Amino acid sequence: MRIGLDMMGGDFAPQEAVNGVQLFLASAPKNVHLVLIGDEQAVKPLLAEAQIDPSTYTIVHASQIIGMHEHPTKALKEKQQSSIAIGFHLLQNGKIDAFISAGNTGAMMVGTFYSIKAIEGVQRPTISTPVPRQDGTYGLLLDVGINADCKPENLVQFAVLGSLYAQHILGHSKPSVGLLNIGEEEGKGNLLAQATYPLLKEHPQINFIGNVEGRDIFTSKADVIVCEGFTGNVILKMAESFHDIAVKRRINDSYLEQFDFESYGGTPVLGVSHPVIIGHGISKGIAFKNMILLAQQMIESKLLDKIKESFNGKA
Repeated sequence: MRIGLDMMGGDFAPQEAVNGVQLFLASAPKNVHLVLIGDEQAVKPLLAEAQIDPSTYTIVHASQIIGMHEHPTKALKEKQQSSIAIGFHLLQNGKIDAFISAGNTGAMMVGTFYSIKAIEGVQRPTISTPVPRQDGTYGLLLDVGINADCKPENLVQFAVLGSLYAQHILGHSKPSVGLLNIGEEEGKGNLLAQATYPLLKEHPQINFIGNVEGRDIFTSKADVIVCEGFTGNVILKMAESFHDIAVKRRINDSYLEQFDFESYGGTPVLGVSHPVIIGHGISKGIAFKNMILLAQQMIESKLLDKIKESFNGKA
């Protein structure tokens, strides 16, 4: 398999991207070949300094970089030789099997939607986050940011996508699904929650257990929790702050350490036809390593084939 990595994306590029490549290759199987996209003059000396085997990667030169604060659509249009634009071109044309970047998030989303498209039947692709739970396992929360306003049918599709991800990536054999709400009883919540509940309840592909509340997020009550992206993003940023507070207060706690985003690396865009993983702008080596591992896992599990089968006239 060939995994493409934007070497110029992120606040600490390209050094931390190289660090991530080094960490990944130290334990990676032989069937992974990395396609490193970026300024060859900047990247090549760092790879040599890290003593990374040249047979494990190919460098694709990119003469331009999309800055973190540039307008996404304008930048992609005007910078065709940027690492992000070239990455999507390679993905679209089958030259790589997955694309990863910690660069401009907006540009990554625009590139995803206009280059590789959504899987047929998926109304809105979504992004999710793993949720560390008190029993040591992980749940999944989605959407966490790209769909601030949703319709009930969008949340139902998020539940299907989340269930497939929880099953094939997180290892839950029959993922349970909960609807995030302000009460457990059916009929609770705003108009969106009230309209979504019966659709989830009746859907044959969803193991729906009912409403879950904020206090249930970090427990094993539901393996997949669905909500619109506005609420999901607030929860995500609040959860990340737990780790920041623990670090500032010098609290050493193995559970709180799991709220460090570096542990997950990045989030895949679920519902599109090729694996795309978006990383945090301040990603360092461990995050890049984990993003590559996630891309590998998505390819090996054939997750996208399973999503396509699920949405083939059923969702």
